[in-house]
Amino acid sequence: MSEPGSGASPQVAGLLLAAGAGRRYGRPKALVDDWLPRAVEALRDGGCAPVVVVLGAAADEARARVPDGVRVVVAEGWAEGMGASLRAGLAALPADADAVLVTLVDTPDVDARVVARVRSCAVGPHGLARAAYGGRPGHPVLLGRAHWPAVHAGAVGDRGARDVLAAAEVVAVECGDLASGVDVDEPPTEHA
Repeated sequence: MSEPGSGASPQVAGLLLAAGAGRRYGRPKALVDDWLPRAVEALRDGGCAPVVVVLGAAADEARARVPDGVRVVVAEGWAEGMGASLRAGLAALPADADAVLVTLVDTPDVDARVVARVRSCAVGPHGLARAAYGGRPGHPVLLGRAHWPAVHAGAVGDRGARDVLAAAEVVAVECGDLASGVDVDEPPTEHA
């Protein structure tokens, strides 16, 4: 890990949560178009290393879409909600990472520019930052290592890092000029 004042750039891992069944969408979002490989590339190209992908629903089919060189973990309790995915992902991160940048597979317009902008707020193991879109908080979220135990403990059901983020000072990183950050829950409708 980098030490404050050492001049070393903090090591920021990338974590892609892609385990859900996508009930409202009608299928797991890890299987929608090129969302999964595009999100992995956004993390890589935005400066995150290593990148870990958490799968669950249709894990075998989704695994085939994960680019080479990316660690895949399967959240055994994925049906519980996002909390199980986040816990599995945090447990799979390398011991030398100072922070992790967490993003979701169903925010398809979040690209490497957004990742790089939020990642630039990494100041070591105590930092917290998150993307904002027109002032609305969204993903990706940067979690310094010092916060991981509390995030892990609070990640239950569909709760991720919400409680930790609500109780701490979080840097809001405006990214509305780069993307919408919209979490796509339903497939597009065709107009007659």
